[in-house]
Amino acid sequence: MLSDCVPSKTFIATSEAMTALAGAERVGVHAVGEVTTAVDEVHARVKALALAQSADITTRLVKEGVTLVNGAVRLLQPRLLEVTGDDGHVDAIEADVVLIATGARPRVVPGAEPDGERVLDWRQLYDLPALPEHLVVIGSGVTGAEFANAYLTIGVEVTLVSSRERVLPGEDADAAALLQTVFERRGMDIRRGRAARVERVEGGVVVHLTDGTTVEGSHALMTVGSVPNTEGMGLAEAGIVLTEQGFVQVDRVSRTNQPGVYAAGDCTGVLMLASVAAMQGRIAMWHALGEAVAPLRLGTVSANVFTDPQVASVGITQL
Repeated sequence: MLSDCVPSKTFIATSEAMTALAGAERVGVHAVGEVTTAVDEVHARVKALALAQSADITTRLVKEGVTLVNGAVRLLQPRLLEVTGDDGHVDAIEADVVLIATGARPRVVPGAEPDGERVLDWRQLYDLPALPEHLVVIGSGVTGAEFANAYLTIGVEVTLVSSRERVLPGEDADAAALLQTVFERRGMDIRRGRAARVERVEGGVVVHLTDGTTVEGSHALMTVGSVPNTEGMGLAEAGIVLTEQGFVQVDRVSRTNQPGVYAAGDCTGVLMLASVAAMQGRIAMWHALGEAVAPLRLGTVSANVFTDPQVASVGITQL
């Protein structure tokens, strides 16, 4: 959440402010001079808010008596952990209950590896010294649509490369079609195709599609999904079942197949939403403490895509 949701929604808030100003004259509000975005101020605010929330959570944990250890962990047995601290010191911790909540990271496409300069994942955007001149967004899911919308709104030329028939393939078809129409009306170039590789050239990038065509831009943003942070932890060796994609397999009360071992959040691949991760964690701890808990009900989860217009959903869909 601190490296994905908080920064992205903070950045999107800037684009929402620009959207409001763009339509202000219709209600009698007139801006004097050109309205621009100070990218250094935006990025500073994004990072400050994320760090502040992290600090708040850390303070709360310490206040409640939680012992925090910074380092890497490996499971020797389902509830026997080897922790290598940042200082290199190794400790063995035997636990009654283990909760795996290691999250996920942006998926890397071979041939389009992010370099933090011209080819980027969504965690690297906030280190750019200036706004892109022409941003090529590869991937039309929620993350791709949100960032494409945000950058378009603040005045960046945007090309969205979609490997599917439409943007937001996982959302309601009518809502997604309307959003795509709005994108195109506002000047976004939406290209149908799948990216094969991204080539760095002088002053920009060339995105090579599998059909042989290319898209040129100043920067490329890779939004092609996430992979779980589960490798190198000894999970499979400790007997914990993982899916073919490496996600920790859990039931509706967050249990793995090993007694006393639970998992929550993006590392489980169950609806990658911060609200779902938090509920999975609460259910896991209540269950571990012997409380009566209601299993996770995915059919009642509400979700929102922070584009303009926004796309919200809850309950059973037509998909």
